[in-house]
Amino acid sequence: MSNVPPGGIPRVPDPERYEIRVTGHLAIRWATFFDGMTLTPQDDGTTVIHGPVVDQSALHGLLRKLSDLGLPLVSVKPAAEEVPGGRTADRS
Repeated sequence: MSNVPPGGIPRVPDPERYEIRVTGHLAIRWATFFDGMTLTPQDDGTTVIHGPVVDQSALHGLLRKLSDLGLPLVSVKPAAEEVPGGRTADRS
């Protein structure tokens, strides 16, 4: 199957959104280091880093940054899509 529509210009897929949870609280200023992703401290002592990731290579680079900082990884999962009206759509 091809990403080329009848007009002949390939369609670039939208970036996948991910939610990455790490142990500890990160200051919001770290968002720049993580390519502008959103950092949200949680009450359980973790930080959720979420936003678009263009491809698997970028995801691995992001995970490498976390590892280089010594941040324990709790989870990595695709995030639900945001839809108009503030709701989320299940990606399954």
